[in-house]
Amino acid sequence: MADFLGGELSYRVIGAEIASPAITGSIVEPVIECATPALDPAVATEQQSLPSFFIVGPPRTGSTWLYEILSTCTRLPGPSKETRFFDVHFHRGLEWYLAHYQDSHADRQMGEVAPTYFASAAARERISDLAPNAKIVCVFRNPVERVLSLYRLKLAYGHIRWPLEQAIERDPELLESSQYSGNLRLWQRSFGAHNVWPGIYDDLRANPQAFVDSLADFIGISRFQLARSHQVPVHDSEGMTYPRSYYRTRLALYMADWFKARRLDKFVVALKRSPVRHFILGGGKPFRQPKPQLLRRLYERLRPEVEALEAMLQRDLSAWRNPKAVNVDC
Repeated sequence: MADFLGGELSYRVIGAEIASPAITGSIVEPVIECATPALDPAVATEQQSLPSFFIVGPPRTGSTWLYEILSTCTRLPGPSKETRFFDVHFHRGLEWYLAHYQDSHADRQMGEVAPTYFASAAARERISDLAPNAKIVCVFRNPVERVLSLYRLKLAYGHIRWPLEQAIERDPELLESSQYSGNLRLWQRSFGAHNVWPGIYDDLRANPQAFVDSLADFIGISRFQLARSHQVPVHDSEGMTYPRSYYRTRLALYMADWFKARRLDKFVVALKRSPVRHFILGGGKPFRQPKPQLLRRLYERLRPEVEALEAMLQRDLSAWRNPKAVNVDC
C-alpha cells in the first residue's frame, strides 16, 4: 500500500487548475519547478551526508515493500517513506531534507526510496549535482498493469475522479512514468550505466530473496535474509476502493501534505495507524473493471516502450505485450 495520505503520487496541477481540495479532478499539490539555487559553501559537509543510493521507481513497482525491508539495514528517511525533496521541496534546503534521517543509524548506508523521481528531470539533475556517485535503482513492471495500479491508487486517495480513458489523457504522470527506455537512458547518461540498476518487478514477485540479494550487491550492503512476513507478494491495489467521501479524502490528503512540508510527519503516521484512517480512505464502491478494448489500445500505445526496454536490457518481455496476460485487479 502506498504511504498513507500522500504516498507514491506526483501531485500536479492539470491545466490551469489550482491546488485546492475543492477543485474537482485536479491534483492536490503542484510540483514546484523552481530553478536550482546555487549552494552556499557552508553546506559542503551536509553534501557529504547525502544518500549513496536512490530507488527512483517508477511508482507502483514495489517501492513500499523495498522501503520496509531496507529500513532494517540501511538509513532511510522517516517516519514517512518519501521526502519529495528533489522534485517538490528542493527550495526548502538540505537542512530540511537531512532532518528526515535519524542520527541513531549513522553507521548505516544512507539511501532514499523515491518513486516519483523516475520521470522528473529536475530530480535527476539535482541528485546528479549533489550526489554524482550515487547508485540508482529502477524497477520496471508490465506498464499496463502499472498504469492501472497507479490510476486506482489515485482514485482511492482522491487525486482524480475521471474514468480511465480520460485520466490517461488528462493526467500526464500515468504515461510519463511509463516512458521506461527514455527515462532509463537519461539516468544512465547522468550517472553512468554501471551506476544504474534496472530491476524487473516480475523477478521481485517470483523470488523476493534473489531480487533483494542482487539489489544488496548493487548498492553495496551485506546480503540479509528476508523475514517470513516479507516472503509474500508485495503490496498492491487489490483491496482499494473508491473513497467513501471524495472531498473528505481529498481534504485529508491536502492537510497531510501540509504537515509533511513542515516536517510534522509524525502526525500523519499517527493518523495512519489510528481507526480514523478507515473514515478517510476506502468504504466506497469497488473499482470498475477496464473495458477490454481500452486495455488493447493501452497495450498498443505502450508497446514501443516495452520493445525499446527489451532491446536495452536484452531480455524477453513479450508477456508485457500480451493483453490477455494483464492482471486487471492489480
